[in-house]
Amino acid sequence: MNRGKAARTVATTALLMALLTLGSKFLGFVREMVMAGFFGTSYITDSYVMALAIPSIIFAGFFSAINTAYLPLYSRVAEKDGTEKGLIFTSQLMNIAFVIAAVSAAVGVCFSDQIVSIFASGFTGEKAELTSKFLKISFSYALFTSQVGLLEAYLRYKNVFLASIIIGYIQNAIVILVIFISAIYDHELLALGWLLAYIVQLIVTWYISSKFSFRYTFTSRIGATAKKVAALSLPVFVGSYIHQINVFIDKTLASRLPEGSVAALNYGNLLVGLITGLTISIMMTVIYPKMTQAQALEEYQNFNKMVSTGFNLICIIAIPFSLGAMLYSQQIVQIIYERGAFDPVSTALTSTAFLFYSAGMLFTSFNILFTQTYYSMHDMKTPMVCGAIGVIINVVLNLILVRFMAHGGLALATSIASICNAGFLYYGLRSKYQNIRIVESKPKIRRILFSAIISVVASFTLNVILSSTIWMPRAVLMSVTIFAAMLIYLVLLRAFKIEELRFVSRFLRNKTPS
Repeated sequence: MNRGKAARTVATTALLMALLTLGSKFLGFVREMVMAGFFGTSYITDSYVMALAIPSIIFAGFFSAINTAYLPLYSRVAEKDGTEKGLIFTSQLMNIAFVIAAVSAAVGVCFSDQIVSIFASGFTGEKAELTSKFLKISFSYALFTSQVGLLEAYLRYKNVFLASIIIGYIQNAIVILVIFISAIYDHELLALGWLLAYIVQLIVTWYISSKFSFRYTFTSRIGATAKKVAALSLPVFVGSYIHQINVFIDKTLASRLPEGSVAALNYGNLLVGLITGLTISIMMTVIYPKMTQAQALEEYQNFNKMVSTGFNLICIIAIPFSLGAMLYSQQIVQIIYERGAFDPVSTALTSTAFLFYSAGMLFTSFNILFTQTYYSMHDMKTPMVCGAIGVIINVVLNLILVRFMAHGGLALATSIASICNAGFLYYGLRSKYQNIRIVESKPKIRRILFSAIISVVASFTLNVILSSTIWMPRAVLMSVTIFAAMLIYLVLLRAFKIEELRFVSRFLRNKTPS
């Protein structure tokens, strides 16, 4: 395949991923809207959200580290010793992950009451009891997700990116169906939705992997494999657990706040996740393997170009989204969530969380890019150290701000910690790897920032004028103002001759970006 055709293939794949992810995220929001409509920000939602979060807090770091270490290790084994050895290595790693998951699930089922008392110390009575019941089910999710993560990494190595997104449609449909059933019959059935979804995900992912030459081989010899994984994944594991400690403190402090605080933080964070999931996550899923390859082949000019282009694209996308989300936080939450049991009180709680989470959106995106840049150079330690410092900052700010701003303080502390972490990662790259040029043109960044501010301010002015002179549904009014902001923004970027705009334009027309 020639270089131009390969680039067009990457562009086509990324575009399909963006479109399919948009649909999947939309269905995910339908899922959350259904949940909000039936259960609002009640103790049921708090219990449900906490039960989903606790297993991740406890042992997600294991699987994150294993999955991160898998791709470079599999690539090395498969290329050096052959595909068959690579498949045996994958099977051994799946065995390790399953043992960890099984032990964790058993502990969670047997000690769910005690775990709730630690991780949700503010939950008492019926709320704590319901969380414990949900937790007995949610701990079993790891039996399936531990295997899915490795299979998805295997498929990425095979350049199969779309399968996991398509499976997400099936999962969301299952969870939505179970929410409906739970609302009609018994809310204690809620946790079964994701259990069924993860079982289906494993079955379908395994089937697709088998179509791309995957074969599981049972083997009890895992000593050498475990040593290889431990050597590469230990810093990632520590870094992941540092993040989980951060989440644990956030959830624990939120559990001591008035009812609905945990749910409000969850709903607000989901809105921010929609934006980063549709932009930065897709970008890095496609670009990261290319960055790793360029680094391995010592194509440093190409590597630098991808890093700097990624930085500029993040600025182009995340700056206006962050400003707009903060400015329209209440209206956005009203349009998406406010119906049924999700009343104006729930909107006020959620919009506060969304506002402060949005303040750190740009820097959260930078963190993804910078971390992947370190990983592509096999530097797993620096992101771990920076993350540890960021967590300390977040914890201190949590304890201070929660006293004055309640759950809004927790969200703001998270954003400030993201800003600090991005700064540490950036200056770490500048000092340790001086050949890497992240920001090629500071004037260009200033022009992007200026364009974003002007377009968002103009859209807000238009919103005020239209809302005071013409009645229209909130969703229509928001659509008009967003469209106006996008139009002004694109005109300004073109006037300032921002070349990444041409990159995006050619990408959308399925041409090779130059």
